[in-house]
Formats: sequence, C-alpha cells, structure tokens
Amino acid sequence: MTASESATRHSQGEAITAEEIQESGVHAPEDVARYALSLGDDALILAQRLGWWISRAPEMEEDIALANIALDTLGHARFFLSYAGTAWNKTEDQLAYFRNEEEFLSSRLVEQENGDFGQTIARQLLFSHYALDLYQELQNSQDKTLSAIAAKALKEVEYHVDHAQQWVLRLGLGTQESHRRIQEGITNMWPYLGELFEDLDFHQDLARRNIAVLPSTLKEPALSRITAVLEAADLAVPDIPFARSNARTGRFSEQRGYILAEMQSFARQHPDATW
Repeated sequence: MTASESATRHSQGEAITAEEIQESGVHAPEDVARYALSLGDDALILAQRLGWWISRAPEMEEDIALANIALDTLGHARFFLSYAGTAWNKTEDQLAYFRNEEEFLSSRLVEQENGDFGQTIARQLLFSHYALDLYQELQNSQDKTLSAIAAKALKEVEYHVDHAQQWVLRLGLGTQESHRRIQEGITNMWPYLGELFEDLDFHQDLARRNIAVLPSTLKEPALSRITAVLEAADLAVPDIPFARSNARTGRFSEQRGYILAEMQSFARQHPDATW
C-alpha cells in the first residue's frame, strides 16, 4: 500500500494494520513519533502485565476475558509502535525488545504489579476510563494515522471499561473479603493515576496543532465516571495525593526494569531469530 492509498483509507475512517503502517511509506515526524511511542508503551506494558493472568484467573471465563483484553492492548501497542518506528526506520519489535529501560515512556500505573485479582481490576478500571476519553478525542487528530488507530482502539476499550466496571461492582457489593480487596486495590493504584493526566512538553506543542490530546483535559471526565462507579460499588474514593511526577522517565519506577527483563530476554538472546 502506498502512502497516498494509506492516507485515503485514513480519511475515510478505515483502520489499517500495523504491517500496512510500516509498508505505507508514511513517516511520522519525530515529535509525533515520541507521542505515539508513549501511547504504545502504555499499551505494551499493560498487555505484558495482563498476560500473566492467563491460566491464573479465578474462573475459566475470566481467564479468556483477560487474555482477550491483553491481546487488544497488545494490538494497540503494535499500531502505535509501528507508526513511531517510521520516524527512525525501526520495526515494532525493535522498539519493544531492543530499547533500554530509560528509553521507555510508559506510565507507572500500567507498570504496577498485578497483586491479587482485585488489584488488577482496580488498575483496569482507572486506566480504561482514561483510555476511553483519550481515544475518543484522538479520533479528531489532524494526524490521520493516529486518528485511525484511535478509532479502532476505542471500540475495544469500550468493552474494557464495561468489564472493569462489572467486576468492581461485583467485588464491591459482594462479600466483606471481596469488598476489602477491591478497596485495597483502588487505594494502592490511586497514587499513580495522576501521571496519566500530566501535560509534558511534547504534549503541549502537539495539542496546539490538534495532533495530540492534552492529558489534563481528560482528568475531569475520567475522574467523574470513576467516582460514580466507586460510589455505586459502595467503595470510598481514596483521599490521598497523587505520587510525585515521574514525567514518564522511569526514574521513580520500581517495576519497569523487571517487566522488561522478562519481556525482552528471549529476543535479546536470539536477536536474529525469525519464525
């Protein structure tokens, strides 16, 4: 597919595959690529965390559900990393497996340990509500590739939101033990929510050009919906401050290095392997 054909499909609202992005001849400017990289890193790390639950979920149906959500988020990562890679002539795999810890731009929320099932669901509730608003707004981006990726991802994130909400209600209104665990999960994850709404330098310039979504504009609607879900589940909204800014650098992250060591080990041991 040529660059002009890709642009036509984007303008018509059609989603394309990660392979088509790489083959289209489209080249992301470096500032746009950095933005796409931050979105892709969030999705990639979250997919890695969720994949751990395969064969470990509390019931068979949930095993499949979490696996599907992990595959959805991995798909989002593939789109964003493929597009980011066009700026530096790198593939999605090169960006995923051969960058070092300090080169990733993931948020601390997605890096947090799974903990028990309640903590994982708490993380999903917080991140999926943020992602819902993000992709809704990103559909309006002047960058046609980002717009097309967002349109495809949004349909899947709508399910992620519903899945997380149903579990929060089920656990919050269930037994004393399930209520305690989901409340503890929300409290543990809450400090890392603020970083998702932090405006960094690369957000500011791209937002002025209507390419990126300014994260701070997503805070009020996302928190409003999250609060409503917690109240419906008879859960307390944590009255604790957000954690100190990490600016997506990883300098305060305790988990990123461990995640990457596991995720990247095979590719780094066999860098020329193909299948």
